[in-house]
Amino acid sequence: MLYPQNIEQKLGFDKIREHIAEHCVSSLGRAFVEKIRFSDDFKIIDRLHRQAAEFKLILQTESDFPQQNYIDVSEALSRAAIEGAFVSEEQFFEIKLSLRTIQQIIHFFKVKEDHIYPELKTLVTNSLPILADGKSSADGWAAVISQIDKIIDERGKVRDNASPELMDIRRRLISEQSDLRKTLERILRTARNSGWIGDEMSLTVRDGRMVIPILSEHKRKVKGFVHDESATGQMAFIEPAEVLEANNEIRDLEARERREIVKILERLTDFIRPHVPALRKAYLFLGIIDFIGAKAKFALEIDATAPLLVENQALEWYRAKHPLLYLSFKKQSKSVVPLSIKLDKDNRIVLVSGPNAGGKSVMLKTIGLVQYMAQCGLLVPVSPDSKVGVFKNIFIDIGDEQSIENDLSTYSSHLTNMKHFVNFANKFTLFLIDEFGTGTEPSLGGAIAESILEQLLKSNAHGVINTHYTNLKVFADKHNGTVNGAMKFDAEHLEPLYELEIGKPGSSFALEVAQKIGLSKQIVDNAKRKLGTQQIDFEKLIKELEIERKVFSEKNKEFIEKNQKLTTTLEQYTGLKSFLEVEKKKILNEAKAQAKELLKEANRKIENTIREIKEGKAEKDITKLIRQELQEFEQKELKLQKVEEAKAPVGEEWETGSGDIGVNDYVRIKGQPTIGQVLAIKGKDIEVAIGELKTNIKLNRLEKMSKKEYKEATKESPKAKVSGIDMNEKMVNFSFNIDLRGKRSEEALGEVDSLMNDAIMLGYPELRIVHGKGDGILRTLIRQHLRGYKQVSSTSDEHADRGGQGVTIVKMK
Repeated sequence: MLYPQNIEQKLGFDKIREHIAEHCVSSLGRAFVEKIRFSDDFKIIDRLHRQAAEFKLILQTESDFPQQNYIDVSEALSRAAIEGAFVSEEQFFEIKLSLRTIQQIIHFFKVKEDHIYPELKTLVTNSLPILADGKSSADGWAAVISQIDKIIDERGKVRDNASPELMDIRRRLISEQSDLRKTLERILRTARNSGWIGDEMSLTVRDGRMVIPILSEHKRKVKGFVHDESATGQMAFIEPAEVLEANNEIRDLEARERREIVKILERLTDFIRPHVPALRKAYLFLGIIDFIGAKAKFALEIDATAPLLVENQALEWYRAKHPLLYLSFKKQSKSVVPLSIKLDKDNRIVLVSGPNAGGKSVMLKTIGLVQYMAQCGLLVPVSPDSKVGVFKNIFIDIGDEQSIENDLSTYSSHLTNMKHFVNFANKFTLFLIDEFGTGTEPSLGGAIAESILEQLLKSNAHGVINTHYTNLKVFADKHNGTVNGAMKFDAEHLEPLYELEIGKPGSSFALEVAQKIGLSKQIVDNAKRKLGTQQIDFEKLIKELEIERKVFSEKNKEFIEKNQKLTTTLEQYTGLKSFLEVEKKKILNEAKAQAKELLKEANRKIENTIREIKEGKAEKDITKLIRQELQEFEQKELKLQKVEEAKAPVGEEWETGSGDIGVNDYVRIKGQPTIGQVLAIKGKDIEVAIGELKTNIKLNRLEKMSKKEYKEATKESPKAKVSGIDMNEKMVNFSFNIDLRGKRSEEALGEVDSLMNDAIMLGYPELRIVHGKGDGILRTLIRQHLRGYKQVSSTSDEHADRGGQGVTIVKMK
């Protein structure tokens, strides 16, 4: 059931029809556009969606699909069905062209695999009938086209060889026309030489007969029949007497040609008459293909997809767009803010609030139009991972329904609609209500609206309601099945963001908008007093929550970015550390190998020296030379030893302690100068405090150090207690925002010191201290206290919309 009757005009679906019709190639497809109807049959909707999605894929990937000659020949088929009537040359030509298109479409799907375009291939198989001669459509159309092609040429005219009689007539006609032209051209040359005609004049035709133009003053000089004169009377068009019989013969042959053509067309019409029922079905199929193609083209135009269709009554849409608004914005090179919404059994009804001109009505029409399009078998502009349910009823109450004829006010019209909603809504219903309860005294309207909402909730219907009433926002927060929603609004700049957020109510920002457009402060303040504190406090709370949400969202984004940078830096450090350890082992191994080789070389040198001394019988010159070589080798060995000592880590010179490592012992990471104190031992993992940091290190990577070495390395007393700080925990638990309202000055300043210590340690760039306005005493004390920190760059008031003088923003250096 659809309500009201003009729902298509209310939602704008009539404009959707117009766009689809523009994409149709012929009137065959446009006829189906007018037949688009809302359906609640899941199987039908699913099949229509699949057909359109497959055709969209064809448009995107295939270039050989036939796109021309979708011609409506229904008039010709109606003539062919009448006994004794015949179809004209032009109509047969159109039948030939369009039947070729049908044949090409059949062939296109015939050569494709069954799984590529299954729905369209099934449509082709089921739509084409058997011809009267028992042939299948695929083969039968070829026979029909062949028969027509024998008679009608590619210019749409009957061929010369369509019959022997026609061939003879046209041969004689050509001969007679040739002789006639030669005779007339001879007479024309004589008239031109005699000055009876201008040089630019040529042969022409009047009343189907060939004539020559002659100046009126010379028309008596040429014997013949005057057929016509020019508009000015200066020229006469004469048929010379000597060609009179030739023209008569030509006219007679032309009449015989027409009679023969009619006979040929009658025979051809008789041939296709038995196939007229099959032809009608074939052109019905052609219209369907044109229609599906138009839906696919429109889907490409609005960036529509085929989301998951589900049989239950639910919505789960992502990035939905109003198709008409999308097209309008695209022409202006603008983009539409997409809509995401979810309706299910837990949250069946969404109450959307927010300021006027914030996009609530557009959001409502988007939901209605997209759902209506989906159940009409059209692809819809939503993300492909969206889910679209099927509803049996769609009820809408959008816009002003005031009726002078029926003596209905706007509010009475709304109540009439609500009566229908309450009487007929059930779990298969989707309802959309704009400006719920407005049009009468607010307190009464709000009470009636809440009662209607209770009934709609009991009916298990799904719906979206736009409202400004506070009592409805409270109702949605307290009752299962309903949920608040808000159109996002930039509270700082008082500008709508046109984005729906589910889970919290929105403020109307009426007073703020009034002040922004220029109403005096006196009027706005007076309105606040008349409104009362309860409503003001409620709106203020919503506004403050929005501001706080925005602030914390920005800070959370900063934290995530910094955390990502920290993780990247840590990964780089770990990788570099591993690389250095590997390089260290490599260098040591190379040094050991070189030392070993050096030792071998020294031994060889000594042995050679002894042998040479013995062989030389200790001659002084030879002995002196050998000693000099040994000294040079010794110097080379000393240099290499110094290089190896330089490569060795400085920490290797430190004294190591004796015994096993225990709690409170001093340890050093092997191969590094870093020294710390053991806090706890957990199996093979040792918790070590290194300066102000604590970390876990494997036992096999540590060596025990003496107290003396620890004292020299840290320049502090070993008796000092080490209490490591877990920086990760500190960072996770840190909050840049503290609230000191209601606290004594000493307690407040103590918390400020604690906040500053953590911020300085973590390197936080900005802090937020909430102290309230009051008399400004606490604010003054805090700011004076902050001047004592050299790390503080500046202090300032928060933005007026986020607390103003009641909040101090601390910028760190």
